[in-house]
Amino acid sequence: MGKTALITGITGQDGAYLAEFLLDKGYQVHGVKRRSSLFNTARVDHLYKDPHEEKVNFFMHYGDLTDSTNLIRIIQEVQPDEIYNLAAQSHVKVSFETPEYTANADAIGTLRLLEAIRILGLTGRTRFYQASTSELYGKVQEIPQTEKTPFYPRSPYAAAKLYSYWITVNYREAYNIFACNGILFNHESPIRGETFVTRKITRAVSRIKLGLQEKLYLGNLNAKRDWGHAVDYVKAMWLILQQEQPEDYVIAIGDTHSVREFVELAFAEVGITIEWRGKGLEEKGLDKATGRVLVEVDPCYFRPTEVDILIGDPTKAKNKLGWIPEISFNQLVKEMMTEDLLETKRDLLCKREGFKVNQYHE
Repeated sequence: MGKTALITGITGQDGAYLAEFLLDKGYQVHGVKRRSSLFNTARVDHLYKDPHEEKVNFFMHYGDLTDSTNLIRIIQEVQPDEIYNLAAQSHVKVSFETPEYTANADAIGTLRLLEAIRILGLTGRTRFYQASTSELYGKVQEIPQTEKTPFYPRSPYAAAKLYSYWITVNYREAYNIFACNGILFNHESPIRGETFVTRKITRAVSRIKLGLQEKLYLGNLNAKRDWGHAVDYVKAMWLILQQEQPEDYVIAIGDTHSVREFVELAFAEVGITIEWRGKGLEEKGLDKATGRVLVEVDPCYFRPTEVDILIGDPTKAKNKLGWIPEISFNQLVKEMMTEDLLETKRDLLCKREGFKVNQYHE
């Protein structure tokens, strides 16, 4: 029998890629998903098998990080060798609008999982991975950021994740739980949520190219991020829990690009060269060939407190985990654009033929 893993947030980008990765390694995978009146399992539907079939190794459980009794019950039933806590209210801008819920799910939710491990007597068996974030560094104190760089969170989301980081360290030291933080810098993919800036860009560029949208509206074009591919990053999560000693790791590419650069590369994939004119709120991105305005700045997308630059130093992860990212920034943008163009063309064709297209593009 292989190991058993429990993944919270399994219906998200990272959860889906991690589930697929672990299943390929022979794990039995259990996922926790929130109850919804809408289908929210599109990213993992291809992994699901009818429980009446033979050799079923993928299971789903209804649960929520805000419900401790539910989490205790699930962990007691599953008896996992590894828990990957990937669930969170993870949209930084939204966290300013829902700060209390963000704290409840992202901060106290982590505590609930660690307490469940302790209460159920699994401290010597179950290894725990906490999805920490580069947003912890916020107003960065040094460039690049390492495991020793002081944190300076700049959003309710980052502040909640700061509690999660330290409560994970505390339970490791207080109760000898194999509990680790992966401080993951921005990682994207074709299945990234559509409200995140990278996917917002690639979807909009696809729609503009096909005549379904006039312009792309963005916030801070100067924000710089260390962008990698989620497929590479879930491998690092697994490697972190396979070590002899529990430690915390920065997972990053070690390079940084601005939102403006991402826009330029995305449009280049559809044969459009962007030329920038103006400054600040008046800056616009034009199609160099036609002069048509395709990108504008909308201040509604600015955060109350901005994080200007994030760039990680993955030296420890490379040396101790042997982790090497395989997908470059340019490859990432190309893959996202290719998939969104195909998806947009498919949606357009379905509409022309009179078929209804739901929000999950099934």
